[in-house]
Amino acid sequence: MFNPFFKNRGPFSVRDILNFLNIKTESVESNIELKDIKDLYGSNNYDITFLHSKKYRELAKKTKASFCITTESLKNELPASCIPIIVENVLVSVSKITSMFYPDAINDDFDDSVIDINQTNFKDKVISGKNVLIGKNVSLGKNCKIGHNVIIEKNVSIGDNCSIGSNTIIRNSLISNNVKILDNCVIGKHGFGFFPNKNKNLRYPHIGIVIIEENCEIGCSSTIDRGSMSNTVIGKNTYLDNQIHIAHNVKIGENSIIAGQVGIAGSSIIGSNVRIGGQAGISGHIKVGNNVEIGGGSGVIRNIPNNTKVMGYPAKNIREFLRDNK
Repeated sequence: MFNPFFKNRGPFSVRDILNFLNIKTESVESNIELKDIKDLYGSNNYDITFLHSKKYRELAKKTKASFCITTESLKNELPASCIPIIVENVLVSVSKITSMFYPDAINDDFDDSVIDINQTNFKDKVISGKNVLIGKNVSLGKNCKIGHNVIIEKNVSIGDNCSIGSNTIIRNSLISNNVKILDNCVIGKHGFGFFPNKNKNLRYPHIGIVIIEENCEIGCSSTIDRGSMSNTVIGKNTYLDNQIHIAHNVKIGENSIIAGQVGIAGSSIIGSNVRIGGQAGISGHIKVGNNVEIGGGSGVIRNIPNNTKVMGYPAKNIREFLRDNK
């Protein structure tokens, strides 16, 4: 499941897209209609995707997209079945195209459709505190508890036996059974996605969602951003401590434990059975393997292989760190 909550306004012809980007070319078949914009991995025939870094060239070679927004230097990384559209700034162009397909995903204003839970069919189904507000397209499972001053905005599904702490806001999220979300959390809001464009920052539409699998716990005052071009996923039986930030598109595997004040930047992938100490920082687009331990206060700026213990900044093998800091 990718973006069930945002309406796709497509299809758009290639001509529409070229005109929107102010690109003039005779080398591209412009009458073809494109159904959607997706990342390299999720794209299919008659989709448009993007390639902005050599880091993703292996994915690029396997993409099934019909067209790709990219640069002159990267176009040869694409398969013959994928036609390149050359631009100067890939991410700015992708932001503009995404806003064509999903204009409702650009802004993230508060949900003015919410009503008091006592005016809904949930009033006798769940145990709730005072001042609980529920939006449209919300489902709540059996035996749920919802604290005071909670706002469950539009487009949320919560499974059975879940507990939602007071002063929490949730939107655009799928939450499985037996999940505990503690007080003051914000789940499913717009991520930190924008690009400097001359004298104005260009906001990037976030069309993904947050998926929290079963038996997870999200600590107090934590924030989990929804995905931009894919989903943000917390794997089952993963526990987050207090004041943690999970950015857009992050994927965290199963049975992982993350201590307080950790920040994981956008599009990083964290494996299963991972332990991360307090105040560690994970840079964007990083891959952390399975069974990895990251010491508190570490700064991870490179990929970490499976079965590794690291610490420090930049994070290095624990033996190297201890040797260098005798």
